[in-house]
Amino acid sequence: MEFNPQDLQVQEVYKLLTGSVVPRPIAWIATQSEDGVDNLAPFSFFTVVSRNPPMLCISIGPGVGEREGTEKDTLVNIRSQGEFVINIVTTPLGNEMQKSAENLPSHVDEFQAAGLTPVDSRKVKPKRILESPIQMECKLEQIIQLGSDHLIIGRMIHYHIQDDYYLGNYKVDLNKLQPLGRLAGNYSEIKDMFGLPR
Repeated sequence: MEFNPQDLQVQEVYKLLTGSVVPRPIAWIATQSEDGVDNLAPFSFFTVVSRNPPMLCISIGPGVGEREGTEKDTLVNIRSQGEFVINIVTTPLGNEMQKSAENLPSHVDEFQAAGLTPVDSRKVKPKRILESPIQMECKLEQIIQLGSDHLIIGRMIHYHIQDDYYLGNYKVDLNKLQPLGRLAGNYSEIKDMFGLPR
């Protein structure tokens, strides 16, 4: 089979991309609105883009369903406040993450809706998720509109890791972390790891 993206509907291309670029890590983004409402939402278009200075990126698409034609609260909040926190999603937190992905009104605090504990960050206003073992505080570096989506690049200015997930020498215990990955419309627990000969 071969496909020309120009001959397909947006959702058809999206299915091909999200079923091929796998597994994708999930950035659980915490932001705060101008009115001080805490917002939480997961995004699987997420990766590291620079090591020096440390920068990460997420891509945010347009609103869908009943919110079609609108911008997602995460994008609105990052644009207006210039700060956000990336929390890492573990498999045991999958249900809470899924709850925070629902299309809730902008005035609803997703921490409360998902039954999660907000804790103060060190250098930014958005809260961190206490239950998440790794949290990265970020300052907005740049927003680039690419087609229908917005690429958000953030500079990591503070890093948190729970002690029992830290191996020392700046290494994360990936076996204990149990990171949750995105596979098209499904999820995958990353637990079987192996090395290859050099």
